[in-house]
Formats: sequence, C-alpha cells, structure tokens
Amino acid sequence: MRAVVLSGPESCSVEEVPVPEAAPGEVVVEVERVGVCGTDVELFTGELSYLQTGHSTYPLRPGHEWCGRVREIGDGVDPAWLGRRVMGDTMLGDQTCRRCRRGRQHVCEHRQEVGIRGGRDGALAERLAVPAWSLHELPDSVDEVLGALVEPGGNAWRAAQATGLEDGDRALVIGPGTIGLLTAMFLRAAGVEVHLLGVTDASLAFARGLGFDSAWTRDSLPELPYDAVVDASTHVASPAYALDRVEPGGRVVYIGISGTPSTIDTRTLLLRDVTAVGILSASPGLAATIAAYASGAVDPRPLVAATVGLDQVGGVLAGRRPEGGGPKIHVDPSVVRGG
Repeated sequence: MRAVVLSGPESCSVEEVPVPEAAPGEVVVEVERVGVCGTDVELFTGELSYLQTGHSTYPLRPGHEWCGRVREIGDGVDPAWLGRRVMGDTMLGDQTCRRCRRGRQHVCEHRQEVGIRGGRDGALAERLAVPAWSLHELPDSVDEVLGALVEPGGNAWRAAQATGLEDGDRALVIGPGTIGLLTAMFLRAAGVEVHLLGVTDASLAFARGLGFDSAWTRDSLPELPYDAVVDASTHVASPAYALDRVEPGGRVVYIGISGTPSTIDTRTLLLRDVTAVGILSASPGLAATIAAYASGAVDPRPLVAATVGLDQVGGVLAGRRPEGGGPKIHVDPSVVRGG
C-alpha cells in the first residue's frame, strides 16, 4: 500500500509499504480522510521535542486525525466492528499502569501516539492498524470530513469545558487556528460570548466569516472583563499575556504550545486567584465531540480549506498550501495525483 514516510528532517516521500495485519486485539482500517496537524509539521521539520527525547525516531509514518472503515479484525475482537465507520484515539496507553487504570491513558508514561510516538504507524496511508479499544463509531450524520475533525475537536471540547464558563459569560480565545476556532465554536454553542485574538488580517477575516464578529488584534482588543482566556497560540509570549487579560478569580486554559520555553509570573496567578489548566489530548473528549457534530450543535466543516492526495502531503508540510481560507488541510488517501 502507499503511505507517507518521513525519513528525516525535511525529507518526505510516498512509499510502497507492507499492508498492516490485524494483530490480536487490533483492527485494520481503510483510511477515508486524514487531517494534517501542526504536530505533523514539527515532525517534518525535526522540531518536535519527542525527536530530542527519543520518544520519536525517523523513519516514521505520520497522521493521527483520521476516520475510516474497519476492514479486518484480529483475534479477540468483536466481529461486529467489521464494516463500521470509525475514528480512533491518538493516545494508546499500556492499559496496565496506574494512570491507565484511572482512565488517563493519554498521559501514560509508556504510551504510543498514533503517527507520532513510540513507533506506532500513522494514518497518512491507505490502511492503518490500531487497537480495537481505541475506536469510536461514527454515526451516519458524521461524514468523513467531520470524522477527521473529531480528534482536534476533542482537544477543543476539553479546552472549552476547562474554562468552566456558562451561558452569558465572556471568553477570550488567543489564536484563530484550527484548535482556537474549534474551541470558540464549542464555547459559542454553550452560550458564551466569544472574543478571538489573532495577528493576520486573513485569519481574523476568516473568523468573522464564521460569525465571530469580535475578532481582534492586540491593538484593537477591547478592555473588557474576560471570565476565561484560552491560549491556543504557539507564540512564546502568549501564556503570560493570557494571564494578564483574565479576570481575577477566572481561568486560563493552555492548549497551545510554543517551540521554546514560555514563562508566566506565578505571583500574578496567585494574587489574582486565577486557576490555570493545561490540556493534552482529545482522549476524554472524543465521544462528546462526536455527539456535538452529529447533533449539528457544532459544524467545523468550513475550517477545511482543501482536500489533497498523499502525493501532495510533502508540499503541505513544507508550507505550500492549496488555495482556501480555512486553516485545515485534509488528505484523501484514495486520491492519486502529483503535487
């Protein structure tokens, strides 16, 4: 089968690789759609911290925002999974440690991460092997575009939940990229007044086109009390800025991550009685995200600017994006064309 392979920094190719087999407890999925994530870009550039810690090594096969249909099952897997449309958790804990037993497999010390960590091949391929326990079935109302947006949506759902906000509260979301916009959508669906903070005119115009009229730059951001601030930016200065803008007694949610260490003044955190929450992984939010998409409460399909084939992934990772206003690029492994 064809799969995207990263053999080193800035080295990406589509290669013929063996078709995965369904090991005991696992399934093989025919991949229908995959999202390209900022983590994939960092794997391509060599900047991802896992490459320095040894949790990730080249060559590797990326892709973790996926959906598809189960085509094969291994020993011990319920045959009812065959033919089902599914997406899957990225974080694969060892299922035996204390954290996994408490439902926190996404922070398991020995976890694999699909397409990222621990040698677990990713979904930028025609087929993918994953444990059956990691699957979530997709209803008919969740198409392949939505299916591949469940994983980033789960992260955003958790960030929105972590704000603790309710109908009538006010939030500021820093960074109108995929995660920031998804977080804003979940907050809006809960009745929260959402403000977005960005840098480029294009990103702010796109956010306004989604109905977020309160989209600002730092210079234009109104001096309002923000009951929670979500930092979905990768800028090193954003964590401190978020803390400065939140109301005393409010919450700051950190879901963006910078390439270099960022700092906050814990005196500000303490003296203003602010709660800070870090979000890693969509794992606890996948089912709720599927339900929100299925009901139509949140529809993130406009975030997808274009859908390309595997042959174009290298260009996308290198920054050569197809035309389109949204921040997300999707990949259809069944498409074969040069790029």
